[in-house]
Amino acid sequence: MDILKGKAISGGIAFGKLYYYKRTQLTLKRHHIEDTDGEIARYHEAKARAVNSLKALYEKALHEAGEHEAAIFEAHQMMLEDLDYEDSVVDIIKKERVNAEFAVGQTADRFAEMFAAMENEYLRGRATDVRDVSEKLISTLLSHADSNLIDSDEPVIVVADDLMPSETVQMDKEKLLGFALLQGSTNSHTAILARTMSIPAVIHLDGQIDESCNGKEAIVDGFSGAVYLEPDAATVEQMKKLRDQHARHLEMLNQLKGKENITKDGQSVRVYANIGHVPDLEYVLENDASGIGLFRSEFLYLDSTDYPTEEEQFSAYKAVLEAMEGKLVIIRTLDIGADKQVDYFELPKEENPAMGFRAIRICLQRPEVFKTQLRALFRASAFGKLGIMFPMIISVEEVQQIKKVVEEVKAGLKAEQVAFAEDVELGIMIETPAAAIISDDLAKEVDFFSIGTNDLTQYTLAVDRQNQELENFYDPHHKAILRLIKRVVENGHKYGTWVGICGELGADPTLTETFLSMGVDELSVSPSKVLEVRAKVREADVGKVKDDILKLIEG
Repeated sequence: MDILKGKAISGGIAFGKLYYYKRTQLTLKRHHIEDTDGEIARYHEAKARAVNSLKALYEKALHEAGEHEAAIFEAHQMMLEDLDYEDSVVDIIKKERVNAEFAVGQTADRFAEMFAAMENEYLRGRATDVRDVSEKLISTLLSHADSNLIDSDEPVIVVADDLMPSETVQMDKEKLLGFALLQGSTNSHTAILARTMSIPAVIHLDGQIDESCNGKEAIVDGFSGAVYLEPDAATVEQMKKLRDQHARHLEMLNQLKGKENITKDGQSVRVYANIGHVPDLEYVLENDASGIGLFRSEFLYLDSTDYPTEEEQFSAYKAVLEAMEGKLVIIRTLDIGADKQVDYFELPKEENPAMGFRAIRICLQRPEVFKTQLRALFRASAFGKLGIMFPMIISVEEVQQIKKVVEEVKAGLKAEQVAFAEDVELGIMIETPAAAIISDDLAKEVDFFSIGTNDLTQYTLAVDRQNQELENFYDPHHKAILRLIKRVVENGHKYGTWVGICGELGADPTLTETFLSMGVDELSVSPSKVLEVRAKVREADVGKVKDDILKLIEG
């Protein structure tokens, strides 16, 4: 038995034979073209066929993985129809007098390199999408037909260098047991698809497995990141027990749907969900979240090639509020900048963007952008229970300035006789040490605080969380962080402001009792973590541990 070590990206245990998948290599040859107009027409015809093919993939993904994961193929259609992408292809055909396949390949390389160089992991992952959609277009130009990609009579574990989202969806799910990938990314759409469809998957196996493994028996452990080649009887038995244990755990969590988030000694806490896109609602509802504690509105900007209009934003916010049927939905105003760069914002190049021109600083200096978003938000408030949250706050003056803009927007809507709710809660993110330290003053200005533990940790510890070299120094459990959180909760409650946590620490089961002991009112986590947090809350007996926990923090 050989034990390979990779990185787990989708939980579960898969048993079966390995199938080594090799995609057809597209050979791009440069040809001189005399009739460039004819070649451009050929490109447009192929693009139309590729878009139709992507529509079919969307329908297949919608059926097998749900609306959220199917949305990637709508995004791929938008990439093909993107004017910058099209202009690049057409420009290369005209100026270099080359064939469309070569022009698409050149454009794909340029766009993919641009995305791959970005700091933000989400945007870096879009490099794969550009290559995927470009390969589909090139295949169409070369008249290569799509086909099922698993040539096997029995279900298998697919081994591949990496997989494009379109390849993952095209695979016959009846024949797919798991993935063992040489490369890959935790946040790639393939990884997300695997998690959504509950397919055990491990990545980063490069150098440990190759085509010679084809047909061998194996086990993929999507929890630990291990792949067992030709496992012995003891390992098979051990993995079967782990699989059965996981199935029992999932069943236990499902039984918590509809139950209260209340501890053994009667303390309640709201467990909300964090989302970034409207289709994420599917998972919020599926996991029975009590509300939405963070809707990251910046993805409306990141997924667009120009500023989203008031109507586009209104439509998205309205859809979320209506779907939640009166449960609180907290929408964060745009948090662009730092690791979330958008070309059309034309932000200045900065040495230290994490502490630069970002989030509320952009909004206050570009009021036309800010007011467009606020108008859309307040209009949507007529369709549900809305809270608006402002990021990257460091002073009372900023909050007062924000409230002044809010009143101007509300006055404008009233003058136009546009309906909106009068009871919209206004809150701020506590993610800078400055905000935490003056939280007593800030609490007098707002209805709620939401503690963004990711940024609060990096700013307090002076550790760039994007820098892998500093991983050992990035300690969210640091006593300084816990003391700041405790201070914020105490100050908030002193002035009638409720306090939530929306960073990754909210889902950390080792800190659930700590947060409950501090009196945190709300924990907002990814939808998939809602039931796990609920289970942890219901197991807790805060009265028995509160004094010891608080002494440990202050001691």
